[in-house]
Amino acid sequence: MTEQKSQSQQLEFFEIPSPCIGVCESGPRGFCKGCYRSRDERLYWLKVDDATKRKIISACARRKKAVLMRARKQQQKGLGESIRQFTLFDDPPSSE
Repeated sequence: MTEQKSQSQQLEFFEIPSPCIGVCESGPRGFCKGCYRSRDERLYWLKVDDATKRKIISACARRKKAVLMRARKQQQKGLGESIRQFTLFDDPPSSE
């Protein structure tokens, strides 16, 4: 455990790049649809320290995962049983 902790405290030689991907549009919850940062996180990115930038990037990853999960659930809910993969041994669906 101490080895893991010492590795995470390595010196950082490079600045942490912005997670911006050029899709600068706010979503329904106020987060950017491209990088998932809040308005304040985007506004103060250049002024915060590296530890805060890492926390912001981690929060962005969680937000992106949550958005993708909601979209996946919505898609599955919308599809329901209407699209079902048939095997060669199933009877073909009737076209009534």
